[in-house]
Amino acid sequence: MTTNKPRVLLVAEHASAKFGGEAVLPLHYFRVLRKRQVEVWLVVHERTRDELKLLLGKDFDRVYFVSDTHLHRLLWKVGRFLPHRLAYVTVGFVSRLLTQMEQRLLVRETVQHHQINLVHQPIPVSPKEPSLIFDVGAPVIIGPMNGGMNYPPSFQYMQSRFVHLTLGIGRLIANWLNWLLPGKRRAAALLVANARTHAALPKGTCDCVVELYENGVDLSIWQPELASSKVASKYAHSEYAHLEATVQPTKFVFVGRLVHWKAVDLLLIAFERVARTLPVELEIIGNGPESAQLQQQAIALGLLHSVPDPASDQGILKQPQHRGSVTFPGWLSQAECAQRLQQSDVMVLPSMLECGGAVVLESMAMGVPVIATNWGGPSEYLNESCGILIEPRSPELFIDDLAAAMIRMAASPALRRSMGQKGYYRAVSQFDWDVKADDILDIYRRLLSDSLVPRSLTRQNQPDPVISRV
Repeated sequence: MTTNKPRVLLVAEHASAKFGGEAVLPLHYFRVLRKRQVEVWLVVHERTRDELKLLLGKDFDRVYFVSDTHLHRLLWKVGRFLPHRLAYVTVGFVSRLLTQMEQRLLVRETVQHHQINLVHQPIPVSPKEPSLIFDVGAPVIIGPMNGGMNYPPSFQYMQSRFVHLTLGIGRLIANWLNWLLPGKRRAAALLVANARTHAALPKGTCDCVVELYENGVDLSIWQPELASSKVASKYAHSEYAHLEATVQPTKFVFVGRLVHWKAVDLLLIAFERVARTLPVELEIIGNGPESAQLQQQAIALGLLHSVPDPASDQGILKQPQHRGSVTFPGWLSQAECAQRLQQSDVMVLPSMLECGGAVVLESMAMGVPVIATNWGGPSEYLNESCGILIEPRSPELFIDDLAAAMIRMAASPALRRSMGQKGYYRAVSQFDWDVKADDILDIYRRLLSDSLVPRSLTRQNQPDPVISRV
């Protein structure tokens, strides 16, 4: 065995395609590394055991689990009564530390048993959160981390003063916590998604910091061949494209958790304005604590696709008052989301606190142009060639600008086709998980050969490839 041939142990709270958010990252790392025949193992919490057994097949025996204790379950129940961000940095933080305390012992045993020469902890992605994965018998890489975000100045009202104060106190004591729990000080390398996250790292952490984007896109699900066919044929070679926009409604789609910082309430207001002038549809895919309230808002705006009439025993349906309609299909699997995106014209993500935004990359890979907030992760993936970024100047101006962007997209099939095509090539050439595997393997090998130096591997600022017209 050569010294620079990686034998990797991934350590994470969860590895799951169902949990959403950062939980999918360890699963992607494991699968792409196994695809490259890399010797890799995984240590996670047992909550995802059944899912991983179904997904991983013969590689399931490479997964080790830590138990779900009574204290874990108690902390989860308490967290359900707290605002999401507050729960994450309080009871959630304690729960993750408990998991890492168990994992550290298991990691040390696994490193010795399998002759592991590199341990990689891809989540939590928070730059402030301390790590207990240190002194485990092999060098440790942590990240890519992505964080250090606040709401835009004009949207501070979306976070209560109590949560704001609690988060502020937590950030102030982060240096002390990371000194007490020294995983990030003793790591061989830290990976960060951007300069914002680098600046948010606690003082005194590891000096070797490498920039690598957090998210990638799994082209086995978000299939490029379908997207390539779509961008080539949906609007091409039609002498009546200008008439098509007036006959067929333009279909917008939102995909994500229905939580307040996603600003779906502002999207509904903007969509209602668009629906006054153009035939449009909006599909809101996902669930969450804001689901019922958003459906009531859609009813009040006369937009809900169809709603039972409580005055009728037969359940007669009322139709929307405008030319637009909204549907709420709820949570869908990734495969179902890919199918819905394939049938959509534009994806809209008005989020005000999106560190990552994997759905932006997934939409791009499907050849779907994107409208998103120019704040956080989406602004790192999109450019003017493949989407429209809306400045979060104020709630009123944001709604105006969002409506204008949607009207612009709805009125121009040619614009949607051009942006969809360029977004597709950008996603495939720069954000494919196979491309990311090349970068992470390069980091592994450089670390094992003692030649890793701080540098940037990000691709989002590189020029897009030359695109031939179809």
